[in-house]
Amino acid sequence: MGAYTLRRILQMIPVVLGTTFLIYTLVWALPTDPFAGRCGERPCPQAYVQLMTEKFNLDDPLPWAYLQWLGGLFTGNLGETYTGLLVWDQVASAFPNTLKLATVAIMFEIVVGITAGVFAGLNRGRFIDNLVLLSTLALISIPVFVLGTTLQYLLGIQFPIFSPTVPPGAPWSSLILPGFVLGALSMAYVARLVRSSILENMRSDYVRTATAKGLARRRVIGLHVMRNSLIPVVTFIGADFGALMAGAIITEGIFNINGVGNLVYRGILNQEGALVTSVVTLFVLIFLVVNLIVDLLYGFLDPRIRYE
Repeated sequence: MGAYTLRRILQMIPVVLGTTFLIYTLVWALPTDPFAGRCGERPCPQAYVQLMTEKFNLDDPLPWAYLQWLGGLFTGNLGETYTGLLVWDQVASAFPNTLKLATVAIMFEIVVGITAGVFAGLNRGRFIDNLVLLSTLALISIPVFVLGTTLQYLLGIQFPIFSPTVPPGAPWSSLILPGFVLGALSMAYVARLVRSSILENMRSDYVRTATAKGLARRRVIGLHVMRNSLIPVVTFIGADFGALMAGAIITEGIFNINGVGNLVYRGILNQEGALVTSVVTLFVLIFLVVNLIVDLLYGFLDPRIRYE
């Protein structure tokens, strides 16, 4: 296990270098003027343009500018925005809110999605199965902004069960509704994935053998069926965690959450290359770390998997 983990970490190094260089190139090599409209209706003074060009290495060759940015990244210096704000301070204030929001969404996927999928898979063709299939189909069909604004009005304004907006600091209690909205689509997919996996494993030879040996149905399902059925679900949830953090722009906008989704959106509108590059790089690192954790969980769920 230790050798496998070390090998995977070493494999992540060229991936990080390749993806960060691609991100840096896509952000900084675009044929646009980052100073257009930054000084109002009048063009920016030449002295200001020259100062910003030298500060952000815009005149340097792209590979050399990337290496300078990468050196700052490894030392914790993410640079500044054009307005002089430290990128690290903005990320540090916004990232915990998005992390908590994505965690709440993942909990809905795990608790509600897996539970619904298990009940549907074990009761194929019955009322609970049809209810799960119908409700998940509805969640898949409704766009996020429609679901978010509807639940915000119904449960936040018409029937004030939840707060319609998230206050500063994003307390956990205020993230229940936006967390459900963010994780609703993935929750529906998890429920359907668990249902399909259980139905497939219930027809497997090892299940028939365990049943023929006289094992109790609860033990067969809990020990054999569930562990094997959760392998594709763990893969999906692991990949979805990074996707939820990167795709929380709409949900954060609806519920007024100061997260990295809104941070990236504002950075794109204002052409803040240092901000966009740093946040997207953070998403890449989260994806890689979560995928490593998911790979290590495979051996726990299925003893037949060995890390040679």
